[in-house]
Amino acid sequence: MHIEIGTENAVSTVVDETNIASRAKSGTLPVFATPCMIALMEQAAAELVQKSLGDGSTTVGIQMNVSHLAATAIGATVTATAKVTAVDRRKIDFEVTAFDNAGIIGKGEHTRFVVDTEKFMAKAEERKKLVSEANA
Repeated sequence: MHIEIGTENAVSTVVDETNIASRAKSGTLPVFATPCMIALMEQAAAELVQKSLGDGSTTVGIQMNVSHLAATAIGATVTATAKVTAVDRRKIDFEVTAFDNAGIIGKGEHTRFVVDTEKFMAKAEERKKLVSEANA
């Protein structure tokens, strides 16, 4: 795995009825939802790193610290960018931003961790069994 500091990726979406605050249950208004902005930021980061990983590896988000600074109405395009700021073995830090045609709407920091897909899913399944047993 070789990931260059400074590498960037961008992804975009159009604000519509599926990604507004009232639909995401993060508010009552028909504007781009904060959870959807965060998901778009994570998508930009995950796609950026996935290109450098071998088969059987992926990344999972482990930390997100963002501010949602401006509202975006239905019909507008939102673009999220992720820029690698640090790599420490399997931990990767990003600067994330989101903007629409009027300017920046969100910014912050995000951290992802490289995992072995099979091992990660096995642990998730084991945890699922423990939860089921606890609820029985």
